[in-house]
Amino acid sequence: MTTPLLSLQGITKRYPGVVANQDVSLTVMPGQAHAVLGENGAGKSTLMKIIYGSVKPDEGRVLFNGQPVNIRNPQEARKLGISMVFQHFSLFDTLTVAENVWLGLDKSLSLAEVTQRIVAKASEYGLDLEPERPVHTLSVGEMQRVEIIRALLTEPKLLILDEPTSVLTPQAVEKLFVVLLKLVSQGVSILYISHKLHEIRALCSACTVLSGGKVTGV
Repeated sequence: MTTPLLSLQGITKRYPGVVANQDVSLTVMPGQAHAVLGENGAGKSTLMKIIYGSVKPDEGRVLFNGQPVNIRNPQEARKLGISMVFQHFSLFDTLTVAENVWLGLDKSLSLAEVTQRIVAKASEYGLDLEPERPVHTLSVGEMQRVEIIRALLTEPKLLILDEPTSVLTPQAVEKLFVVLLKLVSQGVSILYISHKLHEIRALCSACTVLSGGKVTGV
């Protein structure tokens, strides 16, 4: 039996007046594109933030590569091999593509080295990006490419994408899927958060359904 890359067991997260996640279990295998499906307010984003270390669960445990882990912040998540591309981009308009990517990485690399890596990664995955361009001149699809490149430069084993197509044109969605399918073919696992069934069918081989903070089907 293959060890799951990620296993959530009995995850519960409460906020005043609402239980965002209740006894949620989820298993992602190595090299699997796994969808998390549910309407707005189902608890999808909270669950992803728990995996990424930006929210702490009240109960339950997280296993990564079969080992229990306590992910206290996104930096620890990235060290483990977990990267996330959020629905709302966290880019500085006045900085260049390369400067934005550099900010998100540890400072062991120079800006020039990061620029070279962006060019290499962009050509490897067919993501057209000019490292010197200021972010405020980019289209929404190009901004998302910056976020994806930044995630890929951490060499993730698990890439989380939260509603990645909500702002993209159909052509940009097609390009994104080419990249994601290539990552899966290379053994990267993807957690894909969406409520668009046709996308999930095109990309994913497994799906966990959330409703009202609970798992209602796998």
